[in-house]
Amino acid sequence: MTAFSWKSTLGSTKRVLWNLVLIAVGSMLCATGINGILIPQQFLSGGVTGIALVIRYLIPSLPVAMLYFILNIPIYAVGWMHVGRRFFLYSIAGLLIFSGALICPNVLLPVHDKILSALLAGIVIGVGSGIILRSLGSAGGLDILSIILMKRFSIRLGSSVLAFNALVLGVGAVLFSLEMALYTLVYLYVNSSMINLVVTGLSQRKAVHIISPQWETITQEINEKIQRGVTIMRGQGGYTSQEYQILYTVITFRELARLKRIISAVDPNAFVVVTDTLEVMGQRVGNQPHW
Repeated sequence: MTAFSWKSTLGSTKRVLWNLVLIAVGSMLCATGINGILIPQQFLSGGVTGIALVIRYLIPSLPVAMLYFILNIPIYAVGWMHVGRRFFLYSIAGLLIFSGALICPNVLLPVHDKILSALLAGIVIGVGSGIILRSLGSAGGLDILSIILMKRFSIRLGSSVLAFNALVLGVGAVLFSLEMALYTLVYLYVNSSMINLVVTGLSQRKAVHIISPQWETITQEINEKIQRGVTIMRGQGGYTSQEYQILYTVITFRELARLKRIISAVDPNAFVVVTDTLEVMGQRVGNQPHW
């Protein structure tokens, strides 16, 4: 085998191991939140985990891990037809790892107040779910359905999870108590926010529009100092009818402060509009999810 083949094989092995580590770490966090907070506090959850918890509360002899695994079978059948094969295979590994993590002994977290417990559960499980989705796979459940919605309709992961969870929450309020459902709602909101933060928040892209008579100098500075492309568009003032150039560029969140310093140094009176992006496709600055 050539040296190139050895390096390629080694690189592939490292990528596989890294993704499995992400799935394992995220699964352990989620399992800790479920076994250490949700079940002791008799909280519900959303999606497949929520359905498994509802059944478990009704029939305590059934373990959550087994219920979670069985409920995922039809979801994986749908996922096979709509998501990438690499993502699907990693997700099978994720399902096995996550189900195994749920079997581990409960690690009770020393928080007794229900509101604080709901907040902590949202943080722990949200971060865990986000770490799993930062890998090339998932741990099953609604992750797969959420990926399908994101790919086809650009619906953010946390938002779709929150919508799916509303159904389980309503069922829980009817079967158990409204108080349980309200505590669970707090947990779900924090959980969805943490998922959005971990999955997309850390790679958020900013779209910037710049209007300045010094547009040529600003364009050159952006190209040289930030090494980002700039699109130049023609504009016309609605009141003055004066023609001017509008600069448009997409940068990372970390580059925003540097860009503002560059613009202020060239033209302190420049008109600048910074907006968030949902998703960016393309080379170098793109942050399109890998699913």
